[in-house]
Amino acid sequence: MTTGFFWDEKCFWHGGGDYVLTFPAGGLVQPSATGGLPENPETKRRLKNLMDVTGLSSELAMQTAPEASYEDLARVHPKSFLTKFKQTSDAGGGELGRRTPFLQGGYEIAALSAGLSKSALSAVLKGEVKNAYALSRPPGHHCLPDWPNGFCLLANLAIAIEAAQAAGQAKRFAVVDWDVHHGNGTEGIFYTRDDVLTISLHEDRNYPLDTGDLADQGKGAGLGYNKNIPLPAGAGHDTYLEAMERIVLPALAAYKPDVIIIACGYDASIFDPLAHQLCTAETYRLMTRQVMQAAEKLCDGKLMMAHEGGYSEVYVPFCGHAVLQEMAGSKIDAPDPMAEIVAARQPNARVNQFHSELIGEMAAELL
Repeated sequence: MTTGFFWDEKCFWHGGGDYVLTFPAGGLVQPSATGGLPENPETKRRLKNLMDVTGLSSELAMQTAPEASYEDLARVHPKSFLTKFKQTSDAGGGELGRRTPFLQGGYEIAALSAGLSKSALSAVLKGEVKNAYALSRPPGHHCLPDWPNGFCLLANLAIAIEAAQAAGQAKRFAVVDWDVHHGNGTEGIFYTRDDVLTISLHEDRNYPLDTGDLADQGKGAGLGYNKNIPLPAGAGHDTYLEAMERIVLPALAAYKPDVIIIACGYDASIFDPLAHQLCTAETYRLMTRQVMQAAEKLCDGKLMMAHEGGYSEVYVPFCGHAVLQEMAGSKIDAPDPMAEIVAARQPNARVNQFHSELIGEMAAELL
């Protein structure tokens, strides 16, 4: 079986108006030369373009998917929110939450993004593909049921999980979120449940500022099934791999999910403008290898990834290519043009030792 790659040109058409990074242009903020939010189509489009140029696309099961239905969305989002979202979208666009502007048609594009995640997860669970990647845009991991947040208009992975449960495709789901920002939306939706294990590996107090603490481990039936791994700014390749090895993988092994899902953000990379971590394309390749090996042991290889953040137009494509090359077991490589530089800029041994001690303390608390 091949690796499924779910994408649609229309997801590249989502826009939010004129911004400079996360600042609305105007007043004392001079408009940028390109305009728009850092969550723009170029990082995703350039990933797809790089895959086409290297030939990796030809080794994947490339396909699109229908929009998630209203029934799919309503399993996660209340009718009042969906109605307001649709009305605002039809009226030309606007903003309903925090840092979530959208243009006319934003509702339909967000539903399509959720549909890509839903179809990718379904294809994995039905055995149609070995594993799958959804190039979902807009992203979803910050979105709460009634409040879009941080570029995320709908909770893509939660919608996909609820649809899979409704179809009887699986019972136990594990979500590993390695986006550099805390996966507060996914956490909030499943915080009181034990049928979805949520793990967020993120930069401490980046975004949102007030979520993602180590002590937040679930509530009620969900107690112990939410795990936050807040890493200090400046963590790099060795620290991320160690956190995966010492916390994420043991947590997955203890939970024994039917499928592993990755909220795959590339904003922990060294060149990202919205974070301060030092991960490389090789970091993402090796983290992918770690979760693939875990999936083989725990759930017959069932692994699905959905694209989340990552805002370096130059570097995201190389990180994403490394992930998809690993998923597909392909020999087609896109060598990291900055490999020598990013290796030289990694934390020194003394800093890594501090990070290792911190990971040990967190492991003792979480496992």
